[in-house]
Parts: sequence; C-alpha cells; structure tokens
Amino acid sequence: MNLEDLFKIETGNKLLFNLFQQIKPDLQIALQHGDWSRWYKLLKSFPKINPSKIEFGKVIKIGSSNDLENNRRDEFKEKLKTLMPWKKGPFDLFDIYIDSEWRSDFKWERLINHIKPLEGKTVLDIGAGNGYHMFRMYGEKAGMVIGIDPYLLYVVQFLAIKSFAGNIPVWLFPLKLERFNTKFLKFDTIFSMGVIYHQRAHLDHLKKIKSLLKPGGELVLETLVIDEKYGDLIIPKGRYAKMRNVWALPSVPAVINWLKETGYYKIKVVDVTKTTVKEQRRTGWMDYESLEQFLNPDDHNLTVEGYPAPQRAIFICSH
Repeated sequence: MNLEDLFKIETGNKLLFNLFQQIKPDLQIALQHGDWSRWYKLLKSFPKINPSKIEFGKVIKIGSSNDLENNRRDEFKEKLKTLMPWKKGPFDLFDIYIDSEWRSDFKWERLINHIKPLEGKTVLDIGAGNGYHMFRMYGEKAGMVIGIDPYLLYVVQFLAIKSFAGNIPVWLFPLKLERFNTKFLKFDTIFSMGVIYHQRAHLDHLKKIKSLLKPGGELVLETLVIDEKYGDLIIPKGRYAKMRNVWALPSVPAVINWLKETGYYKIKVVDVTKTTVKEQRRTGWMDYESLEQFLNPDDHNLTVEGYPAPQRAIFICSH
C-alpha cells in the first residue's frame, strides 16, 4: 500500500509533500489498527463514479441517484453503514442521506459570520472527525485544508467521501495534535472544536496551536463551558455526560484567562449555546446512546451524573 496514493498527496505541492514525509512514520503506526485491513478493503471496493454534482453546503452533497446503478444502490448503502457510527454530518452521497448524530451545520452557522474570510487561506482543523467542517471550510474557498483526528474510523469515512469529491485540496490524517510536528507549514486559521476539555494540559494545547499559527493568524476555539454561578472550573469525578476523559469544564472567563495566559489577543466570545436533542441525537446512522440518554430524565438541565447539562461556547482570537 502506497501512503502517498492513499492520502492523495501531490508531489507538486512542496509544503504538503514535505509535511507528509515528516508525519509518515506516525501514519504507518496509526494504520496498524486491527480493523484497518478490513476498512482498506472496503475503501477499495467502492465504485468509481464521476458525480453529476458536488455541493459543500449545509448538507455535503455528492452525486445523485442517477449516477449510481440501481442494482448497486443497496450494496453501496450497506457499505456506508458498516462505517458507523457517523458522528458528524449531514452528508448526502448519491441521494443516500447520512443522518449523523451531530447536526454539525448548527455549529458552523454559529461561527461562520464571525471568523476572518477563509478564501485562499491555509487552514488546520484539530479533532476534525470525518471532515464535515473541513468540507465546509473548502466551500468557503480555503486554499488548503488539513485536518487531524486520532480515530482511524473517522479518517476512513473521510477517505470514502473524498474518493467521490475529486481532487480537492483537503486532507485528513490520523494523528493527535502532540504528534503533529511541522517546521514546513504554518496556518492562517486553526479550528479546535470539542477538543480542549479532553486535554489534561489545556494550556499546552493552546501553546501548541499557537506554535502552528502564522503571526496574526486566527484561532477558533469551541469548548464545553459552565455558567459562572458554578465557579471557574468543574473537574468531573469519573464521567461527564457519560463521556470519558473530560478533564475540566471551565467558565467563559476561565477560558479567556487561559487564552490571555498563553499569549492570544483580540479575544472574542461570539456564541454560548446549550446543546439540545435537535443538534445531537440518536439516528439510523448512529444508533448508540446520545444526548437524550446523557441527561437526567427528570431534569434536562443536569447530566445523568448531576453536573450542569452541556453548553458550548465559541471563542475567536489572534496570535
């Protein structure tokens, strides 16, 4: 298996090619996952189709039902189903609607009018999942979008979608941020959404991002937050909303202080929104427990553990 071919690395793009050579050893380790051979075989089995349309809007739409032979439609859908759970979306592949757990378009609409234009920019998405927001970034005419996410299944979902989307400058690699070391590439805009509360060392996370930003570059940070009435910080004992590895739930002022402490400026809070079951829910494409099962059945203002129910804030700041 040729990794350059798998990730569609263009040798003519020197910045990307040099970055790829640097991270290649870590990619080889990531692909030692026990399910990789099965997923790779599945990727190779997808039909070669030139889609009649591609839209990077609210729903990532690729192709129509007329592009896919009727006798292969059910088979194609079942192959997509084997890649469950689909956490981010929605996607529509050849009129097969992938109703993901998260309506990721809700979050995008909350931030898009507040960030610097992405046209022509080099963008990094940390914790990108299957790349839904990366496709939205490309839809805003970003020049190059790179994503990282440690969960290989999500990268497989992305590779499946990109195989039909064509030769677009969007790449997703199975890496954690701390393993993403590059002296070849700095970014105009970095998105870190739904990541920092999973970090034991939240200041190190912000410092690492800062090292990857161009001077004057923009960080878009989205995180769980608590109301100030609960104090600056809640450190969950055990799980939070049935999630593992939630190390800290900060207040909005606490996050602002973290950003100031690590050298960011022009800090703005552009949105604080309580997560609802319209935005995160169980579907036919993610049939495990979701938000409704994470909340106290008698009081949806609390999680099942008794902590404040999830709400999320978006911060925008400069390097």
